[in-house]
Amino acid sequence: MTPAARVQTAIELLDAIIASARAKGAPADRILAEWFRNNRFAGSKDRRAIRELVFAAIRACGPVPDTGRAAMLRLAQQDQSLSALFDGSQYGPALLGEGEPVAEGGVAPRWLTDRLGQSGIDGEEAAALLGRAPLDIRVNTLKAERATLSLPAPAEPTAAPQALRLEPGTQVEQWAEWRDGKIEIQDTGSQMACLALGAEPGETVIDLCAGGGGKTLALTAAMDNLGRLVASDTDRNRLSALAPRAERAGATNIETRLLNPGQEMEALADLAGQADAVLIDAPCSGTGTWRRNPEARWRLDDKELGRLTAIQSRLLDIAAGLLKPGGRLVYVTCSLLDEEGAGQFDAFLARTGDFRAVIPELPAGRHRGHGIRLTPSHAGTDGFFIARAEKSC
Repeated sequence: MTPAARVQTAIELLDAIIASARAKGAPADRILAEWFRNNRFAGSKDRRAIRELVFAAIRACGPVPDTGRAAMLRLAQQDQSLSALFDGSQYGPALLGEGEPVAEGGVAPRWLTDRLGQSGIDGEEAAALLGRAPLDIRVNTLKAERATLSLPAPAEPTAAPQALRLEPGTQVEQWAEWRDGKIEIQDTGSQMACLALGAEPGETVIDLCAGGGGKTLALTAAMDNLGRLVASDTDRNRLSALAPRAERAGATNIETRLLNPGQEMEALADLAGQADAVLIDAPCSGTGTWRRNPEARWRLDDKELGRLTAIQSRLLDIAAGLLKPGGRLVYVTCSLLDEEGAGQFDAFLARTGDFRAVIPELPAGRHRGHGIRLTPSHAGTDGFFIARAEKSC
């Protein structure tokens, strides 16, 4: 493919991504994967170049662009070499017209930028949300130790005790160390969320929103496979991914429970008042993960935010009922909005008189309300809010 043809293909893919974002349809990654699968003439260099163009254009736009061409023209304002590729050549984009519309830049749609500003995220902190994310791994202490593990590529320790940082795009899943379960891909911030729970061998621990089990595997390593670890979620497909990952990691103390949305306690009734610790990695807007998923900015609205905050509130109440006296919960969101973080946790403390906040002692982050906030700019991690509370004896 010529450079101009790559630009035109990226424009057409952006049109599909924009339409899908408005309709809450397939995400950009899936749209790209399907196009690559159906267009085998595009070689590996073409695919890489098209992907980079698409995501660079998404990052360059704040509000949802009207068209893929407008988004690419926005990117061309940042990269002048792209303008010359609007040359009207075969398979390339049409010649530039006078006064053509160009998409608006910015960190996010204006309402969301305002909401972030109200939560203390602006300036460099906000701009860093659209940078390129690093690739972090966690050394699985059931099988290895960070200090002695040898890897095929250079890796730098980060703030979490078993975290290492690699160059973005490193093909970790092709390594023997990954196949043998010695390492897992996991952001340093996510590892610190598990650290905040302080899971101990022999305890009863519940990962209330386990998803694919990344944090569950970190918890079982902290517990040294001793005790009871319950991984629960409402998503059958994501939860089913945990079993092969646990086998690879050598995790033997995990049991899974599929929950029905709105009826979670029915599946967890036998654990009421029994848990030593509960981790709530709550569904959220994902504003802290825009480096990895920049189009998420285009899918969020007030209605969706309201739905998410209602779920978060209910999950906190469920966790409270699962804990025994003296037990502890850790509430985590990969959001930087106070209504999902510090404000949500404050509301929980206000309506439950038998919990007290305990600020987690973490190797990175800054205080926000009764918790700790991690940001790409300051901590070099994804954006997180992490808070801990202990139940009265």
